[in-house]
Amino acid sequence: MSSETQNPLEGVQAFVFDVFGTVVNWRKGMYDQLEAKLGAVAPDQDWDVFAEQWRKGYYKKTASVASGGSGPLNVDQLHREILDDMLATDRQWSHLAPHLDDIARHELVLFWHRLPGWPDTSAGLHGIKKHAIIGTLSNGSVRTLVDMAKFADLPWDVVLSSELLGSYKPNPKTYLGALHHLSLTSPPQLCMVAAHIYDLRAAASHGLRTVFVRRPREADSPPDVRAKTEGGEVDMVVDSFEEIVKVLEARAEERQVWQQ
Repeated sequence: MSSETQNPLEGVQAFVFDVFGTVVNWRKGMYDQLEAKLGAVAPDQDWDVFAEQWRKGYYKKTASVASGGSGPLNVDQLHREILDDMLATDRQWSHLAPHLDDIARHELVLFWHRLPGWPDTSAGLHGIKKHAIIGTLSNGSVRTLVDMAKFADLPWDVVLSSELLGSYKPNPKTYLGALHHLSLTSPPQLCMVAAHIYDLRAAASHGLRTVFVRRPREADSPPDVRAKTEGGEVDMVVDSFEEIVKVLEARAEERQVWQQ
């Protein structure tokens, strides 16, 4: 990187990550677990559709709370409410209800705690961690995020969640709370990494740096997200966390040259 081109991550001291979809592949994780648990009961069921509808309910409810509506800040409680509603009111899933007692439904909610990372996730996070603080900024509960970290080898320095910060993203409490708890004096010292443009737009509105990660089927974002150097609205667009590592390594090399 030439001296005339500023490193897009210059000055960043910490990275916070959206987790569901950005760090972990929730579709694969939920499909595999649902198939293993309920495949014999409903052999022709499309568990991908089931998981996606559950996820859409999550988006609807978290958005409502983020904008001032009522609802639990613990995502396990939220997931249980959505699941119960699906089984009680949706004819597509109601036939499953007799097979799912309270204990079984709780087990399904815990499936969200055990989701695999994308192929680049673990190595990429370990690489970024060598250069900066890394943590979650997620709508997941603390226990959900901790369990997921142990399951998928996610080496977080800190776990920040809606449960701790008082609202769901994109409420300003979440982004400003991350700045506060990380003791950062300037918003550009913090970078938000996500596969969802709404999350990055909200973070950028408070001065945070932003990295958009392309992930399969996280389709709420427009297909033409571009970096600011190309006339876009985010600081970087990447296909893997390992690309972030390379930019941080280049930053470290630049600093060594300056110090000589």
